[in-house]
Amino acid sequence: MKYDYLIVGAGLYGAVFAHEAHERGRRCLVIDKRPHIGGNIYTEQVEGIEVHRYGAHIFHTSDEEVWAYVNRFAAFNHYINSPIAVYRDETYNLPFNMNTFSKMWGIRTPAEAKAIIASQIAELSIREPRNLEEQALSLVGRDVYEKLVKGYTEKQWGRKCSELPAFIIRRLPLRFVYDNNYFSDPHQGIPVEGYTKLVEKLLEGSDVMTGTEYKAFIKAHPDAAEKTVYTGMIDEYYDFRFGHLEYRSVRFEDEILDTDNYQGNAVVNYTEAEVPFTRIIEHKHFAFGKQEKTIISREYPSEWKPGIEPYYPINNERNNDLYEKYSDLAKKETRVLFGGRLGTYRYYDMDKVIAAALRDVKEEFQ
Repeated sequence: MKYDYLIVGAGLYGAVFAHEAHERGRRCLVIDKRPHIGGNIYTEQVEGIEVHRYGAHIFHTSDEEVWAYVNRFAAFNHYINSPIAVYRDETYNLPFNMNTFSKMWGIRTPAEAKAIIASQIAELSIREPRNLEEQALSLVGRDVYEKLVKGYTEKQWGRKCSELPAFIIRRLPLRFVYDNNYFSDPHQGIPVEGYTKLVEKLLEGSDVMTGTEYKAFIKAHPDAAEKTVYTGMIDEYYDFRFGHLEYRSVRFEDEILDTDNYQGNAVVNYTEAEVPFTRIIEHKHFAFGKQEKTIISREYPSEWKPGIEPYYPINNERNNDLYEKYSDLAKKETRVLFGGRLGTYRYYDMDKVIAAALRDVKEEFQ
């Protein structure tokens, strides 16, 4: 059977494209090298708990069209993302808000917090930040930077803040209200049945093959489809012709614990550099679980190298210039479309992935 579209990657972008193409009467084959669908939003039940296998994914959006779209495929709970930060023996609320400042300085009013931050920034006299450290200090002052930004950022990027470019942190939001909601979007939550069920519904009507690597498949079936939608690494598609794009990766260490509540919150960040992991996720709290056991995942950032999963693009000048070379090749393609996080070398929130897929579908079928 010859397909209209071979879609490489059964993540959110590929699943949305497949659904929309199927709705328009096209035949789609979706392949993925992993043994499951869903990409990085894949979830599975363990001990009755929906586990986010590739890190926490909280859906949030201000896009009414996207919100209406996902609600066609899943019912969402009312989870609100309110992380906790641990620095040595101190615990703070995130994002940086009045609960954070009150705990840090023993103050109560927004005016007091603003005065302390402004005073610390003025003392530093940083006019033209030369690196991420100076950029962050010029935005939030020394206390917030030292306790809540520095160590976490250095673990995330594997480099000293003084060695990272300033543009990585364009802003650090300071909220002078007692509100621990991390996101300001009006819509927020997690699919009640998990993300895998959502993706399954999107893929209904398409043929799906997991455990299938693209290069081997296309070598065996060069005429499988009229067109290809490619959501893998764009540099890999072109056999790294201009060199490797760089990424950061994450290693997950999961543990089942014989307790009903390990840390009292779904997300707890560890912001001191001496703690090797960046955060601990307790999955049951995403769904207000009452199970007798709990499952936690520690996240360890790492340098990406071929053979491990790429997570975060390193969008510095060198990589952006390199991506443009691959993008120029992609623009010349007539039978291949590139999409998603790896295909376009950019970090996407889930709602932005869906919006991009819907936009690309409209362009494809106009």
